[in-house]
Amino acid sequence: MSEMKPVVKAFGQYEQKNEPLASRKVFVKRVYTNIKLAAFFLSICLLIGVVGYKYLGPMDWIDALHNASMILSGMGPVVTIETTAGKIFSSFYALFSGVAFITNIGLLIAPVAHRFFHMLHAKEI
Repeated sequence: MSEMKPVVKAFGQYEQKNEPLASRKVFVKRVYTNIKLAAFFLSICLLIGVVGYKYLGPMDWIDALHNASMILSGMGPVVTIETTAGKIFSSFYALFSGVAFITNIGLLIAPVAHRFFHMLHAKEI
């Protein structure tokens, strides 16, 4: 009878369906790690928007933060942009924000969805 060797997983790699379900501690760590990763990614996206609106808008820092936050959350712009460069940036930032939002949702849901499907398909070991 062969022994099962512990498998070292790469970052973000979950157990396979023929492996046992990860412990609650491992699961909570995955969720926490993905929350931190999503927050970091969102912060970078917000920084891109703030700097872009500040210099291409152009607008005050607080208005740039407000506008970038509203676009990134999907609420829409709140400040009227007068410059052509600002309008072009705003268009691309809105498209970028949609992708960033979907990516963040995926990061947050991934550990929960994986655990759910793994529980359904895990083989008894």
